[in-house]
Amino acid sequence: MGLGVMSPNSFLTSNTTLHYRTIPSSQEKIPVMGMGSWLTFDVRGNSSRMANMKKVLSTFYKEGGRVIDSSPMYGSSERVLGQLARELKILNQLWVSTKVWTDGKQSGLRQMDNSNSYFTNRVMVNHIHNTRDFSTHYSSLKNAKAKGEIKYIGVTHYLNSAHGNLINLIKKYDLDFVQFNFNIDNPNAEKNLISAAMDHGVATIINRPLKAGRLFNMVGNKPLPAWAKEMGIETWAAYFLKFIVAHPGITCAIPATTQVAHVLENMEAGRGYMPTASERKKMYDHFKSIS
Repeated sequence: MGLGVMSPNSFLTSNTTLHYRTIPSSQEKIPVMGMGSWLTFDVRGNSSRMANMKKVLSTFYKEGGRVIDSSPMYGSSERVLGQLARELKILNQLWVSTKVWTDGKQSGLRQMDNSNSYFTNRVMVNHIHNTRDFSTHYSSLKNAKAKGEIKYIGVTHYLNSAHGNLINLIKKYDLDFVQFNFNIDNPNAEKNLISAAMDHGVATIINRPLKAGRLFNMVGNKPLPAWAKEMGIETWAAYFLKFIVAHPGITCAIPATTQVAHVLENMEAGRGYMPTASERKKMYDHFKSIS
C-alpha cells in the first residue's frame, strides 16, 4: 500500500505552537523541530530502555513533534520507533524520514521494504544515506516516488568534507531533501550548502545539531547571557537549536535524546521568537568567546 493521494497536511495536527517550515517541492509544511534516533532508539530487547524511549516518543508527540528520523544504519532504531509509535497509536500522525544505507539495487530495495513494514507505509522521505551507491538507489527511489510509496527523495551526509558533493548532487538531481551536519560550533554549511539548497528548492534537515551533546560540555556551567533570555531563550539547548532553526534556509532540525526533560527543552526551541541574522551572529560570537 502506498501513500496514495493523501492531502499534504492530513497527518499533522494544527494544535501546536511549533513553527512550521515549507517543503519547497510541494509547499507542504512540517514542524521545524523533529527528533533523531541515532543510538537513542537502538534498544530492542531491553524492556526498561524500551519503556523509557516510549515516554520520550510520547512526550515528543504531545509537545507537537511529528518529524522522526531513522536509518537501517542505526541498529534496531527503525523497528523500535515503529513499534512504539503503534503502541502509542500515533504512527499515522508521524512524518517519517529514513534512509537507504547499503550497496546494490536488490539490497537497497530490501531496506526500503523493511522500512515501510516497520512504519506501516508511513515513510515520507527516504534518503540515500551518506551518498552510498547514490545512482543505484536514486533510480529505485524515483520509481518508489512515482508509485506513491514515498513522497520525497533525499540525500544525507554528516561531514564537512561531503558538503561540496552534496551541492553537486543538489544541482544535478531532482531531490526534495538534503540532510547534513550544522551547529553553532560548526557552521560550515552556511558557506555554500544552505544557499545551494535554497536556490534549488531543496528542503533541509539538520543532523548533529547539538554535536552529539558536546556543545553542552563546551559551555560547562557558564550562565546564559542576559540578552538571550530577552529572546525567550531559557536553556543552552534552546540557544544552540534556535541558532540553527532561525536560519531561513533550515526546514527541520533533529536532535536526539534519551531523556524526557531534554525533549521538553528541545521542543521549546521550536517555539516563540526566532533570532534575526544579526542576533544569530551575536549568539555565535558569544559562544566562541566562552567555549
